[in-house]
Amino acid sequence: MGLFVACMVLAALVLGAVIGGIVLAWRRGRVLTSPAMDEVVEPHRLGAEALGESATLLQFSTRSCTRCPGVHRVLADVARDRSGVLHLDVDVTHRPDIARHFRVMQTPTTLVLDRHGMVQTRFGGTPGRSVVELELARLTAQAHAE
Repeated sequence: MGLFVACMVLAALVLGAVIGGIVLAWRRGRVLTSPAMDEVVEPHRLGAEALGESATLLQFSTRSCTRCPGVHRVLADVARDRSGVLHLDVDVTHRPDIARHFRVMQTPTTLVLDRHGMVQTRFGGTPGRSVVELELARLTAQAHAE
């Protein structure tokens, strides 16, 4: 193999890695559609007595996740600041059945449940506080319209 061909192969590999990194960075913390949007989540399956009166922030974490404690703080603060919002954190290391059921492929993953326990939004990665608050405002407006 000639030097020119080797350089072209190397350049193609580097370009592929850069494009892949950009796509992954772009998707991190974005709202994703959930495959279980019509499912009602039962609180006892998650180890909770009840869900939030207006919404529940359901976070999936692992102990080895470096971003999970920061997401936990943000979601707990948002829940504390908003009446009727509950934050639940499920360690999928101890609950692989739940990870499989909700198709959790990365941690943190956050589901936003409405007051009925239906999945409304799925965040893969680290959601920003403003995005979470915007989604909760949408759910609150939707609940008042019903």
